[in-house]
Amino acid sequence: MIETYQLGKQFGSFQAVQNLSLTIQPGEVLALLGPNGAGKTTTVRMLGAILKPTTGWARICGHDVVTESRLIRSKVGLLTEYPGLYGRMRAVEYLSFFGALQGLDPQRSQQQAEKLLHQFGLWEAHTKRLDSYSKGMKQKIALVRALLHEPPVLFLDEPTTAMDPQSARMVRDAIAAMRATDRAILLTTHNLPEAEELADRIAILRSGQIIIEGTFEELTQKLLGEPLWEARFAQPYPNLGTVIEHPVQIEEIGTDFLRYRCPNSRQLNPQLIAHFAAQGLDLISLTETPRSLEDVYLRIVADQATSPFPLLGKESEGEKASLLTEGSI
Repeated sequence: MIETYQLGKQFGSFQAVQNLSLTIQPGEVLALLGPNGAGKTTTVRMLGAILKPTTGWARICGHDVVTESRLIRSKVGLLTEYPGLYGRMRAVEYLSFFGALQGLDPQRSQQQAEKLLHQFGLWEAHTKRLDSYSKGMKQKIALVRALLHEPPVLFLDEPTTAMDPQSARMVRDAIAAMRATDRAILLTTHNLPEAEELADRIAILRSGQIIIEGTFEELTQKLLGEPLWEARFAQPYPNLGTVIEHPVQIEEIGTDFLRYRCPNSRQLNPQLIAHFAAQGLDLISLTETPRSLEDVYLRIVADQATSPFPLLGKESEGEKASLLTEGSI
């Protein structure tokens, strides 16, 4: 549904995006993350046929964003962080106008507008002028505009900015439901819990380049290592670390707890539980320490300051070359 190869955009001497290659399949959500100025919005504008790429190419539903730009705009629903609404228009007039621009007949446009205004809690304000809307309401009407013509591809740039918690949840639920309709969705956000909840894959952009891409589980494994487990016991035991005879990496030992990592927890944890019982240790809990996308993101930011290969840390040069060839970063 979305495919790019070596996509780049240069403004004068400034390279905003470079060598960007990615694919997004039907029913998939890709979260594009990165600090301010990383090139996220420029990427979205190129994919939406608003900006012409300097290098490389991009296709939406098999159509080129440069040579078939008019067709691309009918395939794409675009929500930008600053949607640029026509403040003097009322919501129904505004949506009718954009429905006509997308080639919808008036009846179909009205049906879609009413359905979406009800869905996003805006129906009671549908006769009000848009300049009277709050910032969160304006963001929702812009999302309604993006969905009006039922596009197969969505570009959502900070979709829940300025929304109250209830409205943000409503929008996240709507995005999650769109997977079932086989839409391809590119999401950019600074809300890392939101990205972790919604995204099937995550790509992190820095200085116009994707520096790492994968599922949350893949990124966590590469950057944070094996999961951290904590065994907690009913009472203090002296020399707790000496009772472990299994291939685990002990991270921390207390008088009544033990934190460790192991390569195959499903196999080793039952063995450890049985071993603790055989040693007379009263185990009261064995839990995996939660890890978040924020942990992964902060690790990347920290590593980027010291290495151009934040993913690769301690691998050899040969391993780095292999991973680059395989498209891991």
